[in-house]
Amino acid sequence: MIAKIMKGSDFRGVVNYILNEEKGTQIIDADGLFLENNDTIAQGFIGQAQMNPKVTKAVGHIALSFSKEDAPRLNNTVMAQIAREYMERMGIKDTQYLIGRHFDKEHPHVHIAFNRINNNGKTISDRNDRFRSERICKELTKKYGLHFANGKEQVKIDRLREPDKTRYELYKILKTEVGRCRDWNTLLERLERQGVGVQFKYKGQTDEIQGIVFSMNGYRFNGSKVDRQFSYSKIDAALARDNYGERQTQPQPLANREEISPTASGGGELINGSLGLLTPSNAPEEQQPYDPYLRNKKKKKQRKINW
Repeated sequence: MIAKIMKGSDFRGVVNYILNEEKGTQIIDADGLFLENNDTIAQGFIGQAQMNPKVTKAVGHIALSFSKEDAPRLNNTVMAQIAREYMERMGIKDTQYLIGRHFDKEHPHVHIAFNRINNNGKTISDRNDRFRSERICKELTKKYGLHFANGKEQVKIDRLREPDKTRYELYKILKTEVGRCRDWNTLLERLERQGVGVQFKYKGQTDEIQGIVFSMNGYRFNGSKVDRQFSYSKIDAALARDNYGERQTQPQPLANREEISPTASGGGELINGSLGLLTPSNAPEEQQPYDPYLRNKKKKKQRKINW
């Protein structure tokens, strides 16, 4: 289950889209509206929105899509129940809404139109709505035992329209190249060969990079809008990890070792016998192996107070 959230100002437009006869629409739930026809529905939305004319985008529009594997169990009653629970968790309540189910695609999906001006004339908050929506969709998918799709990996690119088509092409390029590159120079060269432009965004008048913008086919996208894993900071971290991993797999030269030749003490005896090597017990203090436990014991003895 995934949700696409949109906001606008044209109630007639969203009502006509949802109730388009070519999509085989069925109204599966509604509240606070007179459902005689498209015009009466739109007029109902518009009338309530006028309670708070300062809000220019009073139209809420959410598309809830489900995996085609769930189609046999998603009848209208179940889909309406899930949609209502989704709205409740999103804080979309005490307001007018219309839920229409479309049948123009192979996967089950519904469209929700709601008034962002609630029944008391107050605005329904959209703060962090996309992040909240993503979390709620996962929770409801798990609660109802629905199929977890693999996100962008199952997108049918031939059905996408611009700029989403270019965005998805860019997603596939970045997923491949970021995974195989070890530094920014190599990544930028590979992207340029495939027609992808890159522009960095800087903080104020400083040299500190705080964002990245990709351009392709005449469209521009912030890195995080292509996918959250392609923000500047996350790409930079991925390149650093790849570079570190490559260095770790390369054979490391052995450190030069100085041979310690047998030496005689003032009495003419070897320090540690026939091998002529220093043993830990006889080694000078600076050559003793580091033992934090022993160091702590020494410190404790030094702090002992004699009464």
